[in-house]
Amino acid sequence: MPTRRCPICRSLFDPEKSPSNLFCGERCRLLDLGRWLDERYGLPDESDESPETSDAEPEPE
Repeated sequence: MPTRRCPICRSLFDPEKSPSNLFCGERCRLLDLGRWLDERYGLPDESDESPETSDAEPEPE
């Protein structure tokens, strides 16, 4: 029986018996969703590059 660790509560569970397959149960799945909706999680924004690190040529003055 393969086991997986729940990323929310860290308990071991069988993903084949779990309806969500990523979390041990509905409670942990909803906690994770709430964290995304509260913006506690985020993806890096690569559009904030400074001009020094950009590959674009500087505009002439």
